[in-house]
Amino acid sequence: MGLLVRSLLLLGTLALPGTWAGSHSLRYFFTSVTRPGLGEPRFLAVGYVDDQQFVHFDSDSESPRAEPRAAWIEGVGRKELGYWERQTGILREAAQVFGAGLETLRGYFNQSAGGVHTLQRMYGCEVTPELRFRHGFYQYAYDGRDYLALDTETYTWTAAVPPAVNTKRKWEADRSWTERDKVYLEEECVMWVKKYLEMDKETLQRADPPSARVTRHAAPHGEVTLRCRAQDFYPKEISLTWLREGQEQLQDMESIETRLGGDGTFQKWAAVGVTPGQEGEYTCRVQHEGLPEPLTLQWEPPSPPIGLIVGGIVAGLLLIAIIAGIGVWRKKNSGGKGGDYVQAAVNDSAQRSNVSLTAKT
Repeated sequence: MGLLVRSLLLLGTLALPGTWAGSHSLRYFFTSVTRPGLGEPRFLAVGYVDDQQFVHFDSDSESPRAEPRAAWIEGVGRKELGYWERQTGILREAAQVFGAGLETLRGYFNQSAGGVHTLQRMYGCEVTPELRFRHGFYQYAYDGRDYLALDTETYTWTAAVPPAVNTKRKWEADRSWTERDKVYLEEECVMWVKKYLEMDKETLQRADPPSARVTRHAAPHGEVTLRCRAQDFYPKEISLTWLREGQEQLQDMESIETRLGGDGTFQKWAAVGVTPGQEGEYTCRVQHEGLPEPLTLQWEPPSPPIGLIVGGIVAGLLLIAIIAGIGVWRKKNSGGKGGDYVQAAVNDSAQRSNVSLTAKT
């Protein structure tokens, strides 16, 4: 079990090319791991359309076969006669080729017999929203480090380490290798992307907009961080950008890679450090294929609880009642003089008004 987990983690060694909003991709990951004293290397393969795994192969299975990993691909054999048999044959052959490749690379790196070594390959293509070829990729890694990559502009191989020059020379000496790769990436791979997308339009071609919000986090020493979090979106391509008074804060921004949300959607956050009291100067811009236009969000201080508001009103009314009570108490304790004085003043004012009116008539 530990070997399987380690092998799957190594799949992340090869850097994935960036994708564009609305684009689609087909990717395969192969990993072969030696295990001294336990027989042939273990070979694992997985395939993805966009971000959804659809096929899996494990040479340690009781009967190693290409197996479906998505509901929409399970019935492909009815539409593509011999599909699963062909996939199984390709992957079983790849397992043998990778086993031999591990032996060859051990010699290139002057490594003695024994020890655990890994050989990985990631390849596939990306297409435009109109389903036309955008670019392809073919990369190899050995023992967790980049080894060789295909430059799809010139269709030549780039060696990442000195021992890889041996492989580069061998493959470039026989142009038929590169020609086959070119045909696969630019034609066959694109054809399969179209077919797979057609098989599951509702899932693979949907665009679920993100729900997003901004939260404020204060550290013990006074530092303040604003975090913009987006979730429940598909596909995974999304842009979260912090702006201060309209200016992008790329250098001061921290973010995580887009992650699976556990229900087929994705989530991501981006944070920025701010000076306390200046939170209102910052906005988060969220861009995604599922949004008709970008979202612009700000942190909003939480409203006081309703209980606190009601309590304030009650306290205010109580204060008014107390003041009124004090006034009544003072009046009573003045023996009524204050009241007589007020009444006399009112009567006197009324009399002056009457006199004035009489004088005018």
